Amino acid sequence: MADIRKLTLLHSNDLHGRFLPEHMDGHEIGGISRLSGYVKKVRREEENVVYAVAGDMFRGSIIDSEYLGLSTIELMNILSPDVTTVGNHEVDYGIAHLLFLEKCARFPIINANLFVTVSNTRLFKPYLNYETGGLRILFIGILTEEVLATARTERVIGTYIDIEEAARQVSIICDNYRTSDTDLTVLLTHIGIEKDRELAKLLDPGCGVDLIIGGHSHTFMDDMEVVNNIPIVQAGWGTGLIGRFDLEYDKEAHKLTRCDWKAVHIDERTCRKDRLMDDMIATFQSVTDAKYKRVVTKFARPLHHPSRTQETEMGNLYSDIMQDESSFEIMMFGSGSIRKEVMGPIVEYQDMLENTPFDDKLWMLKVTGAQFRRMIQFIFRDEAWAGHTEFYQYSKGVRIVYRKSTHTIEELSFHGEPFEDDRFYLIALQNYHYNNFDEFFNVPLEEVKANMRPRVVATSVNNIIEEYLSVHQGLNARVEGRIVILD
Repeated sequence: MADIRKLTLLHSNDLHGRFLPEHMDGHEIGGISRLSGYVKKVRREEENVVYAVAGDMFRGSIIDSEYLGLSTIELMNILSPDVTTVGNHEVDYGIAHLLFLEKCARFPIINANLFVTVSNTRLFKPYLNYETGGLRILFIGILTEEVLATARTERVIGTYIDIEEAARQVSIICDNYRTSDTDLTVLLTHIGIEKDRELAKLLDPGCGVDLIIGGHSHTFMDDMEVVNNIPIVQAGWGTGLIGRFDLEYDKEAHKLTRCDWKAVHIDERTCRKDRLMDDMIATFQSVTDAKYKRVVTKFARPLHHPSRTQETEMGNLYSDIMQDESSFEIMMFGSGSIRKEVMGPIVEYQDMLENTPFDDKLWMLKVTGAQFRRMIQFIFRDEAWAGHTEFYQYSKGVRIVYRKSTHTIEELSFHGEPFEDDRFYLIALQNYHYNNFDEFFNVPLEEVKANMRPRVVATSVNNIIEEYLSVHQGLNARVEGRIVILD
């Protein structure tokens, strides 16, 4: 006779400190208080509930950055996930600080492949065996080198493995910690949807991986994907969605007999708020409001940044701000460092900092036209449209016309003149992109250094943005054909 056990598995990813709700069409969307309310509601309604978070709890709000993530840990303690894994932004405040924050967490943080390089010692416990309702679930946390660009300055720390090695690490954990008592094996990954698909294809069926719950690429899904018989899911980003599995497991046959998944919208129609969470947020917000609720500027209208892989209004504005009265000719502003989809017309200091939370130095480099063309060709590769690669916004004067179908640059010009292979051009990059120059542009930094020794031309991007916004009112920006993508 079948012995069927039910399990509800909830999951979030890429919360990015998005603690406060947003208002759209008269509705209040998301917010960590209402997210917590939904998790508690499901825990009351269902017998066996597990809640997992697939990385990037930190970065994206003033409340998070003001307290260097400690506020996030306190709020996550109230949210009370049963297991979380490390995302790339967990290391933004430094590895040592992350280990301090882990000590403050009243929930487990797992990762199988962050190592101290000198001793090959894991920084975190690589797995969690969780038991509920007679079911034993093995969770494994995975992060790869491709997404950990921030930590490359900390040479004693490494994940320095690719997807093939990640699959091997999963096998190692399963061989050592998956037993006959294990009913389900779940990977908590923070590598992006494309890499999740690759990983699923590489996994040996003998590992017994049942589900992959991912993050990093901020992918919104209407239904789960199945690759190599392994369901893959992700729940967008922020607090406006939560993923929900409703599972049934046959203990006698040792297999899933039901696997339903959906993305649940978090709003007033879904659940009530968590009052304890509201009180905690109010405590943090009273401090940040006092420091950051002041008007910096007023735009002529709201400006938009709907996608990181296209020219945007805010991208043009910010790249032009960096280049204005500078010593370089071209600013390449990282699309991913602009975090809001819309800002203005009134811009408060808090809005400004939340929009560009990764304050950085600014580097000036000299490249030839030929080197710049190689950089652009690599930036616009196929992975740019499907995955989570680096993309850039360009200051005025640059025009790029690229055809996807033939992988060709049909126009690359500067102030109406084609880039000349032998001419030198002064470009500027944020520190994060400079530190990962070889990987992000596929041109060796040593080759570029032969043209001119790179130098820091500003110590803070946000210092430049704040000063410019403060002295310029009524700013406007349009999409004007700096980047043209042809199919």
